[in-house]
This record gives sequence, structure tokens and C-alpha cells, in this order.
Amino acid sequence: MAKHRALDGLFVALADPTRRAVIRRLGAGSASVGELAEPFPITLPSFVKHVRMLESTGLIRTRKSGRVRTCTLNRDRLLLVEGWLAEQRELWEQRTDRLEQFVTDQQEDQ
Repeated sequence: MAKHRALDGLFVALADPTRRAVIRRLGAGSASVGELAEPFPITLPSFVKHVRMLESTGLIRTRKSGRVRTCTLNRDRLLLVEGWLAEQRELWEQRTDRLEQFVTDQQEDQ
């Protein structure tokens, strides 16, 4: 059950295009909140809400040094999403394989 709650939070966090862009950017390496906020046409306080959401789900970690808060991607959290997607892919592949087998059997019977 805890895994499902964690997945719910991760998908909510990833549902927003701004947060996905931040995750994509952090995939290239750590960056300060200011650097991350620069390309977005929103205020810094609004952007910080996105950072807090990503941090609360564990997708990113932040570290403060003086007045600069640096964000780092937590790739381990993305493994939960990857694992769930792999399970879903396997389930659908099995279903399509059974459907293909059914259709092939029907054609052979005719």
C-alpha cells in the first residue's frame, strides 16, 4: 500500500509540465533553484512551490549553501515509476500475445 501511495505522489508530481522540465534539466546535473527557474515565466515563489513538490515526493534533493539552494535529481525514485511501467508493459504484452494467438487460431480453424 505504501508503494501505491508513493507512486500516486510521483505521478502527481510528474503530471505538471514545469516539474517534468525540472526533472529533465536535473538529469544533466545539479542546478540552483535560480538556474532552474530562469526559463519559466513564473515568479520565483511560484517556482519554489514546484521545487517543494518534487522534494516532498523524493524526486529531488536540495542542499543549501549560504543563500543558494542546489537541487539534485534522486534517480532512485524514478525507478519506482520505471518498475510500475515495466509491469504494465508486461501485462499488456501478455494480453496482446493472447489476442494474437486467438486470432491466429480462429484463422487456422477456418
